[in-house]
Amino acid sequence: MKTIYDIQQLLKKYGTIIYIGDRSADLELMEMEVRQLFDSNLIEVQDYQMAVLLLRQEGQRVRKKS
Repeated sequence: MKTIYDIQQLLKKYGTIIYIGDRSADLELMEMEVRQLFDSNLIEVQDYQMAVLLLRQEGQRVRKKS
C-alpha cells in the first residue's frame, strides 16, 4: 500500500466508498473504516499501520494548504 488510492481500493474491496467532498473529512472517515477493518481482523497489522500513516500524512498536507 503506497497511496491514498490504494487505501480507497482496499475499502472498496470491503464495500466502503467514501466521498463527502471535504478532503479532510474523507481522510478521517477512511481512517475510521480502516481501524474497524483491523479491529475485525480483516486486514493485517502492516496494512493497517501503512494505511494510517498515509492517511495522517495526507491529512497534514491538506491542513497545511488551508
